[in-house]
Amino acid sequence: MQPQIILLKEGTESSQGKSQLISNINACQVVVDAVRTTLGPRGMDKLIVGSNGKATISNDGATIMKLLDIVHPAAKTLVDIAKSQDAEVGDGTTSVVLLAGEYLKQLKPYVDEGVHPRTMIKGVRKATQLALDKINSLAVKIEKSNDSQHRALLEKCAATALSSKLIHQQKGFFSKMVVETVLQLDDLLPLDMIGIKKIQGGALEDSLLVAGVAFKKTFSYAGFEMQPKSYKNPKIALLNIELELKAERDNAEIRLNSVEEYQKVVDVEWQILYEKLDKLAKSGAQVVLSKLPIGDVATQYFADRDMFCAGRVPEEDMKRTMKACGGSIISTTKDLTDSMLGTCEEFEEKQIGGERFNIFAGCPQAKTCTLILRGGAEQFLEETERSLHDAIMIVRRTIKNDSVVAGGGAIEMELSKALRDYSRTIAGKEQLLIGAIAKALEIIPRQLCDNAGFDATAILNKLRQKHAQGSCWFGVDVMTEDISDNMEKCVWEPAVVKKNALQAASEAVCLILSVDETIKNPKSTSGGGAGDMPVPRRPM
Repeated sequence: MQPQIILLKEGTESSQGKSQLISNINACQVVVDAVRTTLGPRGMDKLIVGSNGKATISNDGATIMKLLDIVHPAAKTLVDIAKSQDAEVGDGTTSVVLLAGEYLKQLKPYVDEGVHPRTMIKGVRKATQLALDKINSLAVKIEKSNDSQHRALLEKCAATALSSKLIHQQKGFFSKMVVETVLQLDDLLPLDMIGIKKIQGGALEDSLLVAGVAFKKTFSYAGFEMQPKSYKNPKIALLNIELELKAERDNAEIRLNSVEEYQKVVDVEWQILYEKLDKLAKSGAQVVLSKLPIGDVATQYFADRDMFCAGRVPEEDMKRTMKACGGSIISTTKDLTDSMLGTCEEFEEKQIGGERFNIFAGCPQAKTCTLILRGGAEQFLEETERSLHDAIMIVRRTIKNDSVVAGGGAIEMELSKALRDYSRTIAGKEQLLIGAIAKALEIIPRQLCDNAGFDATAILNKLRQKHAQGSCWFGVDVMTEDISDNMEKCVWEPAVVKKNALQAASEAVCLILSVDETIKNPKSTSGGGAGDMPVPRRPM
């Protein structure tokens, strides 16, 4: 009788073989069902309440995936691809999860029949490569030479990205605004130079774009009413200094023998403060911003000299102001030179809704801009911000990669047809696998129909007929409950979105298929000692 060998701790779950692969695939299906209904212009929104009781209403696949606290190890890969799609291209997060889930669903019967996972992975990779080549050959290049055409194209891409969001009623207004925003940036299109500020109240159409930096008026002391509220070409000093009397250290002890000595101590304190203020005034700065508080003495001192000051400015706003207006953030007033000061064409403080905003316009150094969003509820504003982030990312991508394809399920149908045609020309198991992937691609137009409440089968049959006849841009038209040429309808998406989605989905699928054993270690009990020892079992 052989003694039993124990390698793993008591309580370790280990599952392997076909059954655990099937269970991983089923777990992924559940995740897909969570975001399935949010796809497309008729998609629904999800309301997710976090552990702290904060409610989020969102239609963005990546946001929903982040907020769902998923613990299943295989299903987490879907969360990761949604995040990567969000970071890389910004839009198409729901599609990427849907595609991965559908790939797995179509391959599940082959797993049951015992096809080797490696064969399936090879099939998936081959199909993805074919699909990418097809997108490259189909994509329509854009003319960048004609400015107005280029702009119109970008607006159409932004409108397509916004059409599935909460703010799709105002997509005409916002797509213009987003394109305006992105075109104001320099060639590298840095995202952190776009600030988005949300103010409750007012209508969505009251949102505005400021060509420059804008931030909420900070807390201010008495005397700020006397300060001028607008300047032309001011010099701007950015500080990291407190301009107020410091409280004495609590545990310090000063022994004084006479009132005069005490007076000296007090005078020196004031002197230090006034020296700082004096240096700032002499430097010629007219607008003083500081990360740390600016006290009431300083506020009144600046007001007497027609200078504007704001203390406790948030760090990111300081950084954007520095990048936009030039200058640097100074931590001592000792030798202030002109090169340390920034400048802009005009500065003013403006009332927007219930808030006052400090606005720096016409910044010479970096191109930056701030979107000020208005709207009713807080959740609504947050969702608007997420939607605009998607649209901004899309416009950036379109500027960098200048080819587009038709959205609305058109490109997926065309890829599906191409793969199906290819699969018939090869022999062996790959024929079935590539056929399965071809079928899986149809999930996008099918889901668009389901979400809008159309008869998906009828519409897909029409689409297959059109694509077989060679009109490659036909897709679902949600407005008329029919099919239409989405290239003419201007439902455009950057090709890079689709390419990224296909690659990410196929990688996730290959990852899940290549796992053949899942081992879960038991949660270690906080006690240690003898309880952690493996208990030897008697061989039966």
